[in-house]
Amino acid sequence: MKKYNIGILGATGAVGREMLKVLEERSFPVGEIRLLASERSVGKLVKFKGEDIAIKLADFGAFEGLDFVLGAASNAVAKKFAPDIVKAGAVFIDNSSAFRMCDDVPLVVPEINAEDAKKNKGIIANPNCSTIITLVAVNAINKLSNIKGMVASTYQATSGAGAQGPIELEEQMKAIVCGGEIKNEVFQYQIAENLIPQIGSFNDDGYTTEEMKMQNEGRKILHLPELKVTCTCVRVPVVRSHSISVTVLTEKELTVDEVKNAIANEKGCKLYDDVENKIYPMPLVTSDQDLVFVGRIRKDLVFDNAITLWCCGDQVRKGAATNAIQIAEALI
Repeated sequence: MKKYNIGILGATGAVGREMLKVLEERSFPVGEIRLLASERSVGKLVKFKGEDIAIKLADFGAFEGLDFVLGAASNAVAKKFAPDIVKAGAVFIDNSSAFRMCDDVPLVVPEINAEDAKKNKGIIANPNCSTIITLVAVNAINKLSNIKGMVASTYQATSGAGAQGPIELEEQMKAIVCGGEIKNEVFQYQIAENLIPQIGSFNDDGYTTEEMKMQNEGRKILHLPELKVTCTCVRVPVVRSHSISVTVLTEKELTVDEVKNAIANEKGCKLYDDVENKIYPMPLVTSDQDLVFVGRIRKDLVFDNAITLWCCGDQVRKGAATNAIQIAEALI
């Protein structure tokens, strides 16, 4: 089997570390693995397939000889190095939001639009984590009848804010129990025992940048340019795995049974819906794996042509690292 040289840009962050783990788990045919990060991480050793790999400096010229570069860094870093990556002949699969809405950059969830990845000009964008989880959950519905709109609320784990998010949650919980000082640096407010209804900055219309990603990215991924989405994004005191409540409006009326059957047979999904036995998706059930669990499926009581459901998925894996690696798998 042919092997591919892989670079991870931002290898020391939460998503970068998870990418390394997923590459090994999925037996991706890796030749060389090149771990790239900022100067402060250079020389640190990271395990991959039982070997110690030293972190190298992310710099111009660091991408020569690579087939794929998996981006797990900021927008600024992605924009800085993208031209050099493309010039080196590698395909840049980027997890930042820097290129998602560029017309000539495919935005890909492999279970939905893997063919779009093959139209790349050297850069492929990984969608927002909540967008990935939600669209994997509703893709089967879209196959039954085109989706016209969605009303969604996301319940996003602290790890979605980076490696320091869960640490801040844990430190605040300890402070509450032990009577210490509660400090918040990662989040706008205390997250322990609290919900924060803001992720991203506010636009003029009152929606946040995070909330608009569901509509804007959803249109591109589903090839539904008229899709309308109203979304509210909330940070919750959960370590890992995002949850989304979504009402899906379709062109024709669907039954609960046909929706359940479609989701049960859809790639990337697990139907997890048995309310009589209290079976429904939860963060603790869906962490550290790659499927999107879907449950609480029911007819909406406001719109005739609508289904309401609840879904959960690991945003570090399927919402970021695994999705990027699946894109690379689709290309090889």
